[in-house]
Amino acid sequence: MFANKLLTPFQPMLVLSRGAGVKKFNWYNEGIQYPGFKYYPRHDDFKDPPYEPTKLFRVKRIVRMKGLIHYQKTILTDFKLDGKDYAIIKNIPENNQRLWKVKHAVEIVPVTFPDGFPTETDRTFLKENGELRIIKQVGPVEKKLELTEEFRKHPKRMDGDTLRRNLRKKWNLGFESHL
Repeated sequence: MFANKLLTPFQPMLVLSRGAGVKKFNWYNEGIQYPGFKYYPRHDDFKDPPYEPTKLFRVKRIVRMKGLIHYQKTILTDFKLDGKDYAIIKNIPENNQRLWKVKHAVEIVPVTFPDGFPTETDRTFLKENGELRIIKQVGPVEKKLELTEEFRKHPKRMDGDTLRRNLRKKWNLGFESHL
């Protein structure tokens, strides 16, 4: 009996299986599918907050063109980002796909309209944070014009000549004396 055990090849009692500790999960029915990726929320009662996408992006190049790949340089020159200025780009899938390829080289800020959408006659100003502010039109205001004319014609109004004479008199007499 002992001779039979000696002639048999050695078989260890411990069997190693490298994939035994790996758990297999079924992730197919879980998560929320978005265009381009799948999001797995932390909590089961997760609801996506309502979001209205912006119509425009303010895009500024933050990396030099020197070390970029040729197709990234082409994308930046098509967007006119080869200079130091920024560009306004529409939020459409074609532009988003091209911006995705150069996202490491640009700063993308959504353009918001806190004062409403501008018309052709409005003057606007775009801030660094993407707010497009409308500059109010200054037109002739009749009430202000009437008040200034009334002030100029007022008899008790002190004009420049009277003020100059009184102030010069105070300067010459000193601070302690009274007029």
